[in-house]
Amino acid sequence: MVDYRIDRRSGVATYVQIVQQTKQALRLGLLEPGDRLPTAREVVEATAINPNTVLKAYRELEREGLVEARRGLGTFVRKSLSTAPADSPLRAELDAWALRAREAGLEREDVAALFTSVLDTHFAESKGDA
Repeated sequence: MVDYRIDRRSGVATYVQIVQQTKQALRLGLLEPGDRLPTAREVVEATAINPNTVLKAYRELEREGLVEARRGLGTFVRKSLSTAPADSPLRAELDAWALRAREAGLEREDVAALFTSVLDTHFAESKGDA
């Protein structure tokens, strides 16, 4: 199960945040084919957002072929994006690096900018893919 966290100050549309967080859970293997997403009601209760926003996000995920709605049952994962499980040694290395960055006094935005810069350097050919 995924717990959505909505950042109202991020400037990113709420439904996009739900889509992004779902994809992240799929990439980390936290959600797998057959898993049920939280119902719109559960998401609304946890985040205090409009139910139509949740449904819009789920429709987008369905349009991308990642989930399927089953009438009366809920929305279920169809496809995994997992290639780097949450317990990957790479995650542990990244976790240690983030801790060092925080201890060095970097703010979240500084770390995000640094990481994005490195990603852009090493994954330049896949810009725009996602």
